[in-house]
Amino acid sequence: MAKKNNQLFFMKPWGLRSIINFIVSLFLALAIILFISSTAKTGNAREGGMESAKAAGQGEDGEICDLFSGKWVFDNLTYPLYSERECMFMSDQSACEKFGRKNFRYQNWRWQPNGCDLPRFNATRLLESLRGRRMVFVGDSLNRNQWVSMVCLLGSVIPSSLKSMETNGSLMSFKAKEYNASVEFYWSPLLVESNSDHPTNHRIPDRIVRTQSIEKHAKHWTDADILVFNSYLWWRRSTMKVMWGSFQDNDGIYKEIEILRAYELALKTWSDWLEFNVDPLKTQLFFVSMSPTHFWGEEWGIDSNQNCYNETEPIKKIGFWGRGSDKRMMNVVDTAIDRLKDRGVSVQILNVTQLSEYRKDGHPSIYRKQWDPLTEEQIANPSSYADCIHWCLPGVPDVWNELLYAYIFKQQ
Repeated sequence: MAKKNNQLFFMKPWGLRSIINFIVSLFLALAIILFISSTAKTGNAREGGMESAKAAGQGEDGEICDLFSGKWVFDNLTYPLYSERECMFMSDQSACEKFGRKNFRYQNWRWQPNGCDLPRFNATRLLESLRGRRMVFVGDSLNRNQWVSMVCLLGSVIPSSLKSMETNGSLMSFKAKEYNASVEFYWSPLLVESNSDHPTNHRIPDRIVRTQSIEKHAKHWTDADILVFNSYLWWRRSTMKVMWGSFQDNDGIYKEIEILRAYELALKTWSDWLEFNVDPLKTQLFFVSMSPTHFWGEEWGIDSNQNCYNETEPIKKIGFWGRGSDKRMMNVVDTAIDRLKDRGVSVQILNVTQLSEYRKDGHPSIYRKQWDPLTEEQIANPSSYADCIHWCLPGVPDVWNELLYAYIFKQQ
């Protein structure tokens, strides 16, 4: 019996050790399985992240790709992205084919960034993203040019009965009924309040701004989910008359201020409003850089008295920069947006200036509705009334919206 007890005595430790070894082995096996599973998930997440980053401008080698640096490639197989004639809400300011333009090559140029591809615009995907939401373009006629482009891009996949347009003062609203989505434009050429705020009667030579006042406009886009701003063209002068007080008061104080300083004051008011009135977790914010003009033919090697009239090809010179674009004003925007970032508000700049500089061929020139009757002198010299500011559609602003599209989904 004692022997049996001794046997039992010596067998217990071995049984316990076996159990411990089994448990350790089991935990080790589980740990290995979990490690392999975790590695696989991480790999999948990285692959998904690469797709997302790549869609917003990351190349195959993992290097960040600058979507704003590249060249124009002629592509008459996949461009244009829509038809001018089939866009229900095309603007007469951009309908170059309707007003007699015969050369349509301006519709067939694709922007090719260096080192990666610009994501193809998918109207249905963007509409799904906008379901129950509101996108608002705020700014001047170049911003309206981009908004019309967006309306045509999205409208190309929506039946006529399911889309509509409403106008209420300075606010124009495109409605995609099936998606309960609204894509709007709000006329505010200087962002802050000015004497040029009327949506149609705004060509006032003696321009006055209230650089400290923005609420009159901002209340119309406070609840937007995506805000796309621009403001540049109307600041193109040496000085600006700034007023302290109200346009309704007779005792307002006026002062003529150097334009860069006036621009700084306006953008400070704009950025302060964003900081205190926009939820950065809800609203995506964008600022479109200056849109170049092509008024001076000598800049690309033709007579100095010529402009964009009769131009049918882009400028090929890499880095071409005309005197219609002011880098100092771009720096003012950069500074304002950097300061906003430090305060927790992120605004993505869509730097369309350089890529648009090449497109001397993309303006309406004489092929648009003329708001005033032409004189005999103008008719005899078409260059004298050519619009070398705005853009034909389909055309250059479609690429601006492709860039906007890429960054909308990058931020989501």
